[in-house]
Amino acid sequence: MIDLHSHILPGIDDGALDVDDSTTLARQAEADGIEAICATPHIRHDHDVRIEELAGRVESLNRHLRDEGVALTVLTGGEVAETAVDDLSGEELARVALGAGGWILLEPAPGPLGESLERRVAGLAERGHHSLIAHPERHVSADMYERIERLVATGALVQATADFFLREETAAAMAALAEAGLVHLLASDTHSSLGGRPAKLAAAFERLAEVEPAASHIEWIRDEAPRAIVSGDAIESPFP
Repeated sequence: MIDLHSHILPGIDDGALDVDDSTTLARQAEADGIEAICATPHIRHDHDVRIEELAGRVESLNRHLRDEGVALTVLTGGEVAETAVDDLSGEELARVALGAGGWILLEPAPGPLGESLERRVAGLAERGHHSLIAHPERHVSADMYERIERLVATGALVQATADFFLREETAAAMAALAEAGLVHLLASDTHSSLGGRPAKLAAAFERLAEVEPAASHIEWIRDEAPRAIVSGDAIESPFP
């Protein structure tokens, strides 16, 4: 499995506190069957993440994990806020693309999904990038499904948070999204081994495999789509 959304880099945003925290997350991911994980620090105005340093930080963490005997590869990426994406240069977008491919993990602005997100997705497409929309579960509104469907129709895909499929208070809402064909990928969005969401995907995929139409395309969701994304390949939703 490939985890496309994590805050595993140490001491850079609100994620892992230090390299020991990162290492514990990496061991947790490895034990769950995750072979690669994208480091996606917040690219937004309230975090001083220096994009030009990300590749070096990822390389440093990979060296440390190899020295510790952890068989997990950390890939480059970023969780790019909708409100910040227009300010990024072409070079910066390339540096925060998932796995250095063409896909941008896009974090919608707080509140209901709006037309501004559609404009940003269209703008990224004009600049040669596909959009992977994070956190649909945060934007419940009367027209959320309709807006997500429009985004998908333009080539975007939706990444849901794995742990929310397992929580009693959120499982039903996540299943409803999946039943509507609006969950294309799962990721951990893990921040720290000291609390919060774990670096795990397997149990959530088992739950998703109980929900159609996802169940009929579970290999695509779990394996084919993440590999295509980190390779920079264009892919489309398999759901009607």
